[in-house]
Amino acid sequence: MIQSKNPTTEEVLKTFEEISSGELENKLVLAAKAFESWKKTSFKERALLMKKLGDYLRSHTEELSKMQMLEMGKTMKSGGVDIPKCADICDYYAENIETILAPEVLHTDKKEQYVEFDPLGVVLAIMPWNFPFRQVYRGAVPAIMAGNTVLLKHASNVPECAEAIEESFRAAGFPEGVFQNLLLPVSGVEGIIRDPRVSAITITGSEKAGSAVAKVSGEEIKKVVLELGGSDPFVVFADADIAKAAQVAVIARMQGNVGQSCISAKRFIVEESIKDKFTASVVEEISKLSVGDPSDKNTDVGPLATEKILQEVAAQVEKSVSLGAKVAFGGKRKEGKGYFYIPTVLTDVKKGMPVFDEEVFGPVMPIISFKTEAEAVQLANDTRYGLGSSIFTSDMAKAKRIIPQIEAGNVCINDMVKSDPRAPFGGIKKSGYGRELGTYGIKEFVNIKNVWFS
Repeated sequence: MIQSKNPTTEEVLKTFEEISSGELENKLVLAAKAFESWKKTSFKERALLMKKLGDYLRSHTEELSKMQMLEMGKTMKSGGVDIPKCADICDYYAENIETILAPEVLHTDKKEQYVEFDPLGVVLAIMPWNFPFRQVYRGAVPAIMAGNTVLLKHASNVPECAEAIEESFRAAGFPEGVFQNLLLPVSGVEGIIRDPRVSAITITGSEKAGSAVAKVSGEEIKKVVLELGGSDPFVVFADADIAKAAQVAVIARMQGNVGQSCISAKRFIVEESIKDKFTASVVEEISKLSVGDPSDKNTDVGPLATEKILQEVAAQVEKSVSLGAKVAFGGKRKEGKGYFYIPTVLTDVKKGMPVFDEEVFGPVMPIISFKTEAEAVQLANDTRYGLGSSIFTSDMAKAKRIIPQIEAGNVCINDMVKSDPRAPFGGIKKSGYGRELGTYGIKEFVNIKNVWFS
């Protein structure tokens, strides 16, 4: 049994029956059969349907925003931005597919030589609850535009969102079997990865989940893209615009999702001479946030998605405080119903504390100080993750000197980390491998075929 539970009221919204073995087999057969015809469609045919999907999403923004608000607590304010971004992904690939996957001519000693990009087959997408719509579309849209078909195994706490995504592809007119949702428990994932009809896997999730999927995919010798956790550094030098850095820092930590995002800034590494000024500015900004009912369009911060996450965040803060961190703001659960945690600022944070060493999936801003440029780089890289990073400085020579030293898939100067359908997104180290979005993301799920004529 799969439950949809409202994290604001702690009430069960709806229950779903898990897919039976017979139903699963039918979906696998259909996905493989659909691939045989879908891969033969032209880019123009695919683009026409993808444009319709984008239009559908924009016209259903309110409805879909409400759905994710009810299932995982994302505010309506955030959803009003999130759903149109899904549509932007559809538009980007619809408008650029012919250019991105056009054969690449090679100038060699052969009579003719080129590289073409053929779809792989059925792609299994294992997706998280924190961005229940956008994470799915950013993986499924390029895969489908490349000629693959997609099976979705969504997080078990957002089943209505998962069903709504399948309906969106159906409403846009995609052929039956091109995109299908599987109401499947975690225990059923390994069998699908091992099924010979599945050609590749993409997963966005925890380090533990990514490791398990990579192990099985490796045993089956199947392509897998891993977009996993992050503990992104947000480095602020004394020569930066401190007020701007503080404003962006709060947005970067909250990411419209109470800090429940792999790309949220999670460690704020600030030059010693401006630490107090930056902290005061951050506290001023974070105190302005409205915490409460996510259905209210004036609410900035809703609940955490589950009681387990709330307990984990509270424990990380409590342990860090016991080890010497100081609470500058927040530091506790909001009283009353719902999985609310007050946005929190901690100072005097050091290595060895959970808020430094671990990924904190909640609204907690640990502030760490440094004295030298070399120390700033060392602290930024002192994590097993390598997803994103931000550097705030007015000295562009310094920024360009630091960029090659940062161990991350994304480096943003005087801005926060964010995804863009036009640019590749992904990480290194325990944040995974492979890329989503842009031209690199779509080429993860194609056969890069070398062709020549003598």
